Amino acid sequence: MRSVNEVTLIGNLTRDPEIRQTGAGQVICSFGVATNHDWTDNQGNHQSEAEFHNVIAWAKLGEFIGKYFHKGDAVYVKGRLKTRSWIDEGTGAKKFRTEIIARDVIQLRRINNNNDSKGGSNEEFIPQEENLNVSEMPAIENPV
Repeated sequence: MRSVNEVTLIGNLTRDPEIRQTGAGQVICSFGVATNHDWTDNQGNHQSEAEFHNVIAWAKLGEFIGKYFHKGDAVYVKGRLKTRSWIDEGTGAKKFRTEIIARDVIQLRRINNNNDSKGGSNEEFIPQEENLNVSEMPAIENPV
């Protein structure tokens, strides 16, 4: 049976990317992305709800993100979900964390086209190409 595990997000970095290395020297970059869900309730009021996602990027993609991306940047993230578990040393409880393992991350530039007729924001995003040296972008897909 075929299955699909694919995630696509457009949101904003909630913190500066954090770079670290495994014991074997593999680069890992972790960062948070916030997305918003907007809707109109039954009374006609605009509602909004934020969701926060933990993202991991490996190897050259992680190095690239750590060098060029910062808190508040608008980003496009494509990857897969992975849930890991561990035992909390303090309580002995089993803990879980679901993360997005990034395959592709693109910095976006926000274009605001005023407000839409329902009072919400009518924003568009395009790839941010200024200040990025395209030759430094990772040419390989994330191996993990």
